[in-house]
Amino acid sequence: MTKARVEQLIKATNAFDVDAALALFAPRAVIEDVSVGETFSGKAGVRRYLEQFFAGYHTVSTVLSIESADDLHADAHLDFTGDFGHETGWLRLTFDAAGRITRIDADLDPR
Repeated sequence: MTKARVEQLIKATNAFDVDAALALFAPRAVIEDVSVGETFSGKAGVRRYLEQFFAGYHTVSTVLSIESADDLHADAHLDFTGDFGHETGWLRLTFDAAGRITRIDADLDPR
């Protein structure tokens, strides 16, 4: 289930469909993105993150790999391109029992 959820998230963000992506998150979800030095909490914070860093920068993500330790955790290694150029990085996702994303820890690969 976690791999399918990650793929749904990437499909929605690549389409710049913030509402579809937001629907995959639990109400109290948290995104902590070390690369931007900020934490985004709750639906409003997650929406702001998606709007700013995916839709706003026209970010298109390509999955390089998805590893799942169990039904509640997945690590996605991604290739990002957009108005900022090109980067690779990680989304470490945690899910609740219903399959909603409760937390993402995001970071770019070291240069």
